[in-house]
Amino acid sequence: MRILQRALAAASVATLLSLSVTACSDGAAAGAQKVRFGYISDFNGASLLAIADKQGLWKEQGLSPEAKVFTNGPLQITALGAGDLDFGYIGPGAIWLPASGKAKIVAIDTLTYADRVIAQPGIASVKDLKGKKVGVPAGTSGEMVLNLALQQAGMSPKDVQKVPMDAATIVSAFAAGQIDAAGIWYPLIDTIKARKPGLTEVASTRDLDGRAFPTAFVSGTKTDPKLTEKVVKVLQKANDWRAAHPDEAITEAAALLRLDPAKVKADAANVQTMTTAELVARTEDGTVGTWLKGLGDFFVATGQLPSSPDPSAYYSGDLYTKAYGK
Repeated sequence: MRILQRALAAASVATLLSLSVTACSDGAAAGAQKVRFGYISDFNGASLLAIADKQGLWKEQGLSPEAKVFTNGPLQITALGAGDLDFGYIGPGAIWLPASGKAKIVAIDTLTYADRVIAQPGIASVKDLKGKKVGVPAGTSGEMVLNLALQQAGMSPKDVQKVPMDAATIVSAFAAGQIDAAGIWYPLIDTIKARKPGLTEVASTRDLDGRAFPTAFVSGTKTDPKLTEKVVKVLQKANDWRAAHPDEAITEAAALLRLDPAKVKADAANVQTMTTAELVARTEDGTVGTWLKGLGDFFVATGQLPSSPDPSAYYSGDLYTKAYGK
């Protein structure tokens, strides 16, 4: 854990120094409260921010967003802790960080099935990875899918040479044949496939263990509850617009990401969206808690958590349901 924390801290400094910043709005409205929001360059991470801007939802709440793009969730958690962000987006592989008390989940976004273990041509199964070099972005869903795949195959992380590296480095390292496999996600896998069309997908979150893999929006542990409620309202309205207008949501996300809409559509095919009413119902009936507890138990098994806390300790479900009722 100490090694991972040092690696994340070092990566955070490097990333924040070279961070791409995309302002969602043309300018802050007079008197509007600025909100610094992190996201990842994929459909999950960008679509609600793009929709909220296009539909004027930030302005409705008296907010002015400043969106910053990150390569993964753990870096955003680090930025939240340092006071450099107010809110961010994480995938399921980073849920262990709010579960460890480093952030609060303020809203569930989607269920995602974009993560894969990919391997060089000729490697046909997870068991074939024994003794081989496998690149993973530490603490992310890429590491999560690798650990799950090894577990399901009756193996452990010690059976492979796990090589921590950032997502961009995995793309180049895999293409150059410097690693035998990787735990990584779409749409980056499409980029890798363009350079290594014969790669194999030896494991997928679609096929692993019957688990749910929620993505989430997070805040710092001391973020103002009144600001949080306003932001959650924005996310809820954007979420319902996305559910009602799936094709337009892809177009809006593509515009923010400056990507071909066809690539974003392919990415969105790995995503299960839900209406806000469905998310409220699944919060109230304990389903969301079950999703999070399942991940927490898994992260205990991997050593990323010492114990699996009750999700109510880090998921602000009451605030989420309250915001929907207003």
